Order: sequence, then C-alpha cells, then structure tokens
Amino acid sequence: MKKGVALLILATILWGGNYICGRFLAPALPATLLNTIRWGISTILLWGILAFNKMDFPILKKWKEFLILGFFGVFAFSTLNYLGLRSLSASHAGMISAGIPIAILLFTPFVLKDKIHAKSWIGAIISVIGVMILIQGKQGGASQSSLIGEIEILLSCLAWGMYTVLGKKYGKSIDPLTMTAGASFYGTLLSALSCIGTVDTGMIHMTGSAWLAVIYVSTLASVVAFFSWSAGVEMVGPALAAPFINLLPVWTVVFGVLLLHEKISFITLLGGIITIAGAVFTSYQTSSNKNKKGLIQTA
Repeated sequence: MKKGVALLILATILWGGNYICGRFLAPALPATLLNTIRWGISTILLWGILAFNKMDFPILKKWKEFLILGFFGVFAFSTLNYLGLRSLSASHAGMISAGIPIAILLFTPFVLKDKIHAKSWIGAIISVIGVMILIQGKQGGASQSSLIGEIEILLSCLAWGMYTVLGKKYGKSIDPLTMTAGASFYGTLLSALSCIGTVDTGMIHMTGSAWLAVIYVSTLASVVAFFSWSAGVEMVGPALAAPFINLLPVWTVVFGVLLLHEKISFITLLGGIITIAGAVFTSYQTSSNKNKKGLIQTA
C-alpha cells in the first residue's frame, strides 16, 4: 500500500511540472502543435519499449479502442489543458484539475457498472473543498484568469475521467503499456490533423529553455509519470487512487512559488493541507479494494 501511494504521489509531482511547462510554453508553441510534438516523442519512446520487451503492438487490430482512448486521453485532455494555460496561471489550472476524480467516479458506475465505495466519494469531496479554499487563496495573487480558460480546463477533466474508465474497460483485453502506446499514437495523429490550417511558422517562438520544457513534458510528464501512476493504481485500486489527482493543485502551487515566484497565503496553505487530507483519508479503504484492476491515467 505505501509503495503504491508513493508512486501515485510521484506521478502527480511530474504532472504538476507539466502545468508549469505548459504555461511556460504557451507563447512558444500553439497548443495543438505542442501536443503533437509532445505525444509524437512519447509514442516513439513507448513503441521502443514495446519492441525492447518483444511485445506485439496491434495498432490496426485494436484501432477503434486506441482511437477512442487517443481522442479522450491524449488529444482532448492534453490539448484542452494547453489551451487553458494560455489564459490561466499554472497554479489556477492545476487547482481546477480537482474535478478529475469527480469525473472518474461519476463515469465509473455508468460505463463500468462498478459500485463506488462511500469513502471514495467522501475523500474526493474533502479534496475538492481543499481546492476551493486554494482557489480563494489565489484570488488575492497576481495571476490572471479567464472564463474560457476555466471552461477548457474543466472540459479536460471530463475528458480524462472518460479516458480513465474506458481504459479499465478496454484493459480487460489490452495491457496498460500497449494501451497507452496505442492511445498516444492515435492521439498524436488527431493532434497533427488539428494543426492543419491553424498553425503557421509565425506562431512558433522556440528557445533553448523551451526545448528543455518540451523534452520534460514528452518524457517525465508522459512516459515516466504514466508508469508511476499505472503501477500505483494497480496496487491500491482505481477508486482509492482517484482522489490523489487532487495533489496536483498542491504541487502546482509549490512549483509556482519556487519557479514562477508566486505569493502564497495562509488560506492557500490551508487548502493544500485539506487537499492532501482528502487523499490520505481515502487511502484507508478496506483491503477488499486492493484486488481491483487499475485504471489507465495520462496527463
């Protein structure tokens, strides 16, 4: 259990860095092009891992499943995140991501017909309350936001929730690594197609630091975070793991203070503590949930 929780926390730290990089790259690359480059690199890495382990990649045989997963988990989720980060601070966008576990728990009974443990709902609600306090704390800061940006991040939460539950459904016949590689491949294609007619060279302003950020989101925030999260979910179960996504706001605030020099108030700190408490509370579910198969996650 402790190892699984540690892996979940590591994944959220790496994804928290993705929000910082996404905000940093907003003026350097259009969201659709950034997503294409990010997942194009990730696809090559994942494909290489499959080949190294001599695993089949049914890219055509399972195209429907991969296409659906690629649309929700790679194209819609990531692109909407990067679009939202054009007008929202990294901290603000990360805090809105608290809607992800609610989306997962909402879709699970309808798609998977699974019963959700009451403690999962309670833990998620506690975490959301913490994030609401975090948002109140950030209102007094210097960060700017927009309604459109907030809607884009909220829609990304719904996309991730659907991807997660569909990942478990399709996971009955496809292993997590193959599923992620397939979703990454088709999601990259969709992202590339979305660039046609919407991206020109005048919108690209890359620097050395920007390329480092691209490398980070393509490797640590994608491949490494995926393995960390999927392994953690496999150990503790999907319902238990879902509220740990609410640690994202904590890391984005911490990174915002350290890297973007944002101010942090007492209310912000209090919200972070409550957010963590919600995730920890959920980790004390009954051991019967440990045998549930994990859900696929990406960010």
